[in-house]
Amino acid sequence: MAASGPPLEDCLRLLRGERDEQKLAGLLVAANICHAGDTDAVAKVYHTVGPRFLRRLLNTGIGLGKVEGRKEEEREAYLWLAVTVLAGLARVPEVAADEGVVSTVPLVAEVVAKSIDPAITEECLELLSLIEDAACKFCEPGVVDMVFLQILGLALSLTDGSKCTELAINLMQLLVHKLKVDTMIHNAVKFDALHMLTTLLSQKESPLHDSLRSIPASIWESHIRVGITAILQNRVVSSEKLHAILLAECMMSILGEDWLCEDLEVQDDQNVLPVDKFVLLVLESARVEVAVLLNELAYLKYESSKTSQTDEAVSQKQRNLAILFSLIERIIKMISNATSGEGAPIQAIRESTIMQAITGLNETISLVLDFLQDAKDHGQRKGDDLLAAARIVGSYLAEAPYACKEKTGNLLEFIFSIEGQDESSPFYSICFMLPMLSQITMEVDGCKTLASFGGYKAVIDCLVKMTEQDGMVIDNGSMFLACDTIINFMSNRNSVHIPVDSRFIRLLKALVTWAGTTDASSVTMPASCLCAMLLDLKSEEFLLSCYHFDAKTLGSLSELIIRSLQQDIPDDDREQFNQKQIIVSGYRRWADRFPHVKNVVEQHVSV
Repeated sequence: MAASGPPLEDCLRLLRGERDEQKLAGLLVAANICHAGDTDAVAKVYHTVGPRFLRRLLNTGIGLGKVEGRKEEEREAYLWLAVTVLAGLARVPEVAADEGVVSTVPLVAEVVAKSIDPAITEECLELLSLIEDAACKFCEPGVVDMVFLQILGLALSLTDGSKCTELAINLMQLLVHKLKVDTMIHNAVKFDALHMLTTLLSQKESPLHDSLRSIPASIWESHIRVGITAILQNRVVSSEKLHAILLAECMMSILGEDWLCEDLEVQDDQNVLPVDKFVLLVLESARVEVAVLLNELAYLKYESSKTSQTDEAVSQKQRNLAILFSLIERIIKMISNATSGEGAPIQAIRESTIMQAITGLNETISLVLDFLQDAKDHGQRKGDDLLAAARIVGSYLAEAPYACKEKTGNLLEFIFSIEGQDESSPFYSICFMLPMLSQITMEVDGCKTLASFGGYKAVIDCLVKMTEQDGMVIDNGSMFLACDTIINFMSNRNSVHIPVDSRFIRLLKALVTWAGTTDASSVTMPASCLCAMLLDLKSEEFLLSCYHFDAKTLGSLSELIIRSLQQDIPDDDREQFNQKQIIVSGYRRWADRFPHVKNVVEQHVSV
């Protein structure tokens, strides 16, 4: 073996020396021996130098020991030597499992917390990931705290495939281990691990998320589920349950909504909660917390005396409510996937569980609507909590548009008036309702509901704003839903009185501008369809008399009509086929009232 010759013998002789200088020289040689990977040689080095000297060297490096006869700046050299040798020694499982090495975990964690040298930090994190029993030492007060800050820093600055990515994942698994072990014992360390995992995994757009997604379905996911179950099933304070719920939301965010209902195996725990019970446990826990928070928020906002403490309490409860709503929205999507066949090919969740979940969701959405009614009664329409309430109502009604029909109908006008804290006028609250509106307006009653308070005007204004964007990040799906809603509404205009005003002209111009930015039929067809319906309301002479609608815009409108009439529609695209039919029939009705449009169109297309 490469390291079994004189270098090893020289190293061991130096390590047996009585003076520190000899031992230090021996460790310098030992670093090369460890790097060579000879397990027998590494074991001999460790047993010769012993953990006591290595601990003393670590203590000196972090400033806990004296530097006899040497300058203070040499501490860093000692520290580098200690962690490098320890990391090399720990690559041998026998050495890594030795109590002497395990006992260095708190010191290594302190090095991680204090060091500003990335190389030393990386060596320390690798050392911690190599020590199989490091999680046990995490139980010591403050140890997890020191390491966690560095894990979080790494997670926010990782490069895919980097060594740091691997180290951060390994250390995260240590936290997962602490969340799972002793499921019936809830100590401070377990809750520390819970808090740190939620902080780590809730970071938005973290490169760590991509790395976790690339790992095959593994034990760490199952252990997190076991930990969440243990906390939610037992008597713990509400704040800890909220952290467990947030952790579940993080897992669904990273791995997909179906994580909640995947049938994961836990090899070392035969009493793991069945999937159906786990889904209901998480949902019911969230529902209970939502009910409590809605009640407390209503009291603090409308009944208690206003103080700075009250404002702070309201803000905290609003943040907690947002977490719960986010989880429930993901469960709604999970159920939608399971019932529509869009989720995983094999769903572990039973139909009876889905029905039980839907019943619970109905009750929760009803409570949220009561919360909005309370806000309406008190003249409150601005606030992120109200906007979040509108969002979760919209998410649920997107899947069940006629649920809570009476309450929703009575509150729809108010929901349309809700503004987020940073909004100057209602916008997102209307966007949240579009999936439901695009469905109910397929019927005359839905159109009448929308017309009863002029809601169609808000949808038009919303669509115009989306085409302008103004730096906002707009989901194209919302634009299509707004188009569908207005198309449905216009299709039923004989049953609903629609006074034509300037917003229809603004919409017409906005649609022409929007469709002019792309050749995609998914945009040109609905835009042209809606334009054809709007043109049926007036004449060319009227349009040209309107402010900001000129001959150039009319020319662009003509080009849009031509593009849509020339569009080849796939046989299986029923929606675009219907839109083209509307365009053709509409054109034939109003062509004579738009001579310039007719002249341009008939030069290119025979209608």
